[in-house]
Amino acid sequence: MTSQVFYRKWRPQLLAEVVGQEQVTQTLHNALSTGRIAHAYLFCGPRGTGKTSTGRILAKAVNCLNHGKGEPCNACAMCQAITEGRALDVIEVDAASNRGIDEIRDLRQKVNYAPSQARYKVYIIDEVHMLTKEASNALLKTLEEPPPHVIFVLATTEVHKVLPTIMSRCQRFDFRRISQADIVTRLVQICQTEGIQTEAEALRLIARAGTGSLRDAENLLEQMMIYYGNKIRLEQVKHTLGITGDIRVKELVTHLIHRDVTAGINTIHSVNNDGLDLRQFNRELVEYLRWLLLIKTGSDEAIDLTAEDIAELKTLADKASLPQILKAIRLFGQLEISLDNYATLPLELALIDSTLPLTEEKLPAKVEAEPRQPVKVAAPTTSPRPKASPPKESIPSAPPDYEIEHLRQNWRQFIREAPTEMSRTPAAALLRSAQPKEIKEDVLILSFKYPLHKENMEKPENQQIAEKIISSFLKRSCRVRCVYEPEDNHLVEEALKIGAQVIKTEEK
Repeated sequence: MTSQVFYRKWRPQLLAEVVGQEQVTQTLHNALSTGRIAHAYLFCGPRGTGKTSTGRILAKAVNCLNHGKGEPCNACAMCQAITEGRALDVIEVDAASNRGIDEIRDLRQKVNYAPSQARYKVYIIDEVHMLTKEASNALLKTLEEPPPHVIFVLATTEVHKVLPTIMSRCQRFDFRRISQADIVTRLVQICQTEGIQTEAEALRLIARAGTGSLRDAENLLEQMMIYYGNKIRLEQVKHTLGITGDIRVKELVTHLIHRDVTAGINTIHSVNNDGLDLRQFNRELVEYLRWLLLIKTGSDEAIDLTAEDIAELKTLADKASLPQILKAIRLFGQLEISLDNYATLPLELALIDSTLPLTEEKLPAKVEAEPRQPVKVAAPTTSPRPKASPPKESIPSAPPDYEIEHLRQNWRQFIREAPTEMSRTPAAALLRSAQPKEIKEDVLILSFKYPLHKENMEKPENQQIAEKIISSFLKRSCRVRCVYEPEDNHLVEEALKIGAQVIKTEEK
């Protein structure tokens, strides 16, 4: 006998076996028990949540020769024929590949024929939203006045694409993503029956990777069994999924919350030096930050973690503010990490941006546009100004005009909207850490708070790409010049805003 894949072998055969959809199965069970059968049902929800399986169970229940109380017997000839897919009166249509008007016209003609063996002809139309507009209108005609011996089960993962007129003629049931706990329970049952030995944490990880789809989780479990045999360990699941599970995710978040940039960058370099996939590491980092956000907002029940993990998250969340967590999620969540010599740069920049004072991002546009208060004494006009070393370089700002103001207000947006081949480069990442300071004719002066960023931007390959991105936005040719303005200037500026006065300024 040919072996079946897990998701087919373990497909539910009773309404009571459908996992995680009690709001649907209980209603259908009551309707079957009382004989209140509708002529058309619309099952909508994510993939792998039991829509088609429920449609087949419904087809068995209405045609069961023993006609139990709501559930099919699965023992009579009709139930077995439907289970094995050889019942002539249960017709499954894949609307993704049979979406045209001709296929639906053919269906409309056959609908009028009486069932050959069963009590009802049941049409299960999967992915009904894929039907063309003409085919949907043709189906609508049949749904308006269906023959008494026909039941339609329409299934879709994108209900918003189904014609409202079709939806209004169906009883709608919404299938939800299946909880990780329910998926784990089902996987444990499968493992016990199939003789698979595995760790509880491994099954939890498989369930999480299924993202609410039992079918995806079952497929992954079978894949693991085929590759590793009947003994599956947590590390094997992590390796297959490409999950690092590295403790340094938590370490980096801790450094971020404590605003310890040096320790955070050391952690990033440690991860990179160990050869971990930085993109996967960043995905896990964002997930950890999301958990922190849920804890901070009091949504503990939405997190499927152990009590010890949740307690640890609560301790960390107490040390962070909600705006700080939100800022970190936005910064790390939009990273696009490449596998070049600057692979760690996006992570480094996001870390540094996350540790900067939140007030900096909330300055009014008028304040941002104003030139910075001078903290260095200018040399007398009668004598030449001494040349400053690069770390102390300072370029006076001209009065803000429309172009520089427009550039400041849309800085991050236009970097994101740059052509793909440029927006994913180290130059684009460096631009995000810069501030447009001044435009002098065809030169844009960029201010950097960290000398490393300034030095990297001044590399020819990065400067050329940056100039292309900026020129594209300004609609004219523009070159780039970089200056280093240390954080001290920003602190002085903030002090001035709360009433401090500059008593003395001098060159360092």
